[in-house]
Amino acid sequence: MNQDVNIHSHGKVGHISLDRPKALHALTLDMCHAMSAALSEWAHDEAVEAVVLDHAEGRGFCAGGDIGMLRHSALNDGGASGRKFFHDEYQLNHQLFTYDKPVVAFMDGITMGGGVGIALPCKYRVATEHTRFAMPETGIGLFPDVGGGWHLSRLQGRLGQFLALTGARLDGAECLWAGIATHYLPSEKLAEAKARIIEHPGRIAGILSDLAETPPEARIAGNLDRINRHFASDRFEDILASLEADEGEWAAKELATLRGKSPQTCKVALRQLANAKDFTDFTDNMRQEYRIASRVIVRPDFAEGVRAVIVDKTGDPAWDPATPEGVSEELLDSIFAPLPEGEEWVPLV
Repeated sequence: MNQDVNIHSHGKVGHISLDRPKALHALTLDMCHAMSAALSEWAHDEAVEAVVLDHAEGRGFCAGGDIGMLRHSALNDGGASGRKFFHDEYQLNHQLFTYDKPVVAFMDGITMGGGVGIALPCKYRVATEHTRFAMPETGIGLFPDVGGGWHLSRLQGRLGQFLALTGARLDGAECLWAGIATHYLPSEKLAEAKARIIEHPGRIAGILSDLAETPPEARIAGNLDRINRHFASDRFEDILASLEADEGEWAAKELATLRGKSPQTCKVALRQLANAKDFTDFTDNMRQEYRIASRVIVRPDFAEGVRAVIVDKTGDPAWDPATPEGVSEELLDSIFAPLPEGEEWVPLV
């Protein structure tokens, strides 16, 4: 049993509760393995009809993955342990996406990176007034992985591209509006929702709808036209030029945001989403993301981005390449290329 995940069952409902509060429940490899093992067991247990996924305490549902470990791997073992983490974390994402029994994710609090990867595959995704959703990876030289290519590319208009590039945070109301969440409940009703689901696991949709409230106005809805116009292209240079040509305050703010991101991984994210939109199988998406992750983790921008943003907190990453123009199509091709035989990502058997 992993001490960072509480796993138990209540009658006909399996319950996975992340319990690593000092790290905002960021996922470790052991946590991923414990969750996968529980899901595998319940998949074959006729007594279990549904699964609840939440966090035990604190202000985050799940803030992401174990970034410190990934940087250590990049600097010390050529990315080997980092690739192992990505591979098995992606198996968990795929397992949740293809799970036969309904899973209810309670995204109460910070839901970022790896947290998005375990919440969005779930059939029911509950946001609250505390929800803060983001895929902020381009700011540390990573890309929106854990299924992000699939999920973001299927949002309305160019919202997914905007979120992938800027790392913008959405609140619970915005998550419901965007379709990222399926329900919006006040946090004070979560305990009642879980208790009723445990009592009647066959009536999850009705229970959540019964307890749901009309959220506040989704602020980002007012910017969708701007997002669709300025982020219309899959060329990063075109997006920057469009924002530069707009003298408005919103465009200036988003341009400044993009100037601080890794040009390499912004270009990676745009190609990733463009490819993922055409995938018909989530397996293909995860295979693509593992190829990208295997390469990007040992590129200069990742270790440097984590240093500047998380380790030293100086906020001054020296990106390499330093400009969008310096990120060639050949470099992108090498990042997206198939891996050698025997090294490709495979789903959990």
